[in-house]
Amino acid sequence: MAVSKAAPKKKIKKVKKAAKKKSTDKANRKADPSNTEDAAAAKARNPKAFVFSGRGKAKLQQARSAERDQKRMHVPVVDTTPEEPPPFVVVVHGPPGVGKTTLIKNLIKHYVNQSLSEVKGPITVVSGKTRRLTFVECPQDLHGMIDAAKYADLVLLMVDGGFGFEMETFEFLNLLQVHGFPKVMGVLTHLDGFKDQKKLKKTKKALKHRFWAEIYQGAKLFYLSGMKNGSYMKREVLNLARFISVMKFRPLNWRMAHPYLLTDRLEDITPVDDIRMNPKCDREIAVYGYLRGTKLKGNARVHIAGVGDATVS
Repeated sequence: MAVSKAAPKKKIKKVKKAAKKKSTDKANRKADPSNTEDAAAAKARNPKAFVFSGRGKAKLQQARSAERDQKRMHVPVVDTTPEEPPPFVVVVHGPPGVGKTTLIKNLIKHYVNQSLSEVKGPITVVSGKTRRLTFVECPQDLHGMIDAAKYADLVLLMVDGGFGFEMETFEFLNLLQVHGFPKVMGVLTHLDGFKDQKKLKKTKKALKHRFWAEIYQGAKLFYLSGMKNGSYMKREVLNLARFISVMKFRPLNWRMAHPYLLTDRLEDITPVDDIRMNPKCDREIAVYGYLRGTKLKGNARVHIAGVGDATVS
């Protein structure tokens, strides 16, 4: 019994001594200055020492450096908007029957929780603490499209998913490029006509790349999958409304240097007696709307689209 107990003690002592010896060798190796120099030289010779460990980090670093270069190229724009800026104009454009009026009604229902029976003229809503939005349906004639390109801050470009891009869409994009090219977002509708999911996915991808080719790579494109009870899906309208509410608008230099006004309503204030005496007399019109750009001086000559030049009293 005594012999069997003593044997394991000797083994434990040997193990402890070996472990102690290993630790002392490791400490001596660390303390040796020649070993540190060898390690530094080996690190300097390592070809992978200063390379990105993964593709994701390399991609992020490349994006940061590109963004830094672009910021350096762009001259900082002085924001001259007042404390309470005028509403941003959202123009909804698309071919006939694509769902422009339905989209405006759904967005108004989301913001103010009221249903519209019909859309007539500009509609202004409050979308946040310091932001208001004016929704305008773009007319189909060329003159109306030219006017819309002049005052639009954001364009919702609606495309029929079953038909694709039409001629009106490309014409309007050309007009936007001439007038400073404001922000553009695509909205793809009539996707409920696709029964095959593979065909739907292929169509989405093709239209997205075609849209990117016309605008820029990575332009935002929303999908409205279908309708329920005459309205688009609430979740899809909510995502679109949130994106519009937080979007940042870059001021266009030409617009900031010239005063312009989008008329919300107008009234004929010509005296009734003058009209009764001469039905073709000169009329006085009171125009209501938000003045954008710079200040408008009194007795200035202004151009009214489709009417001609007039004098501001």
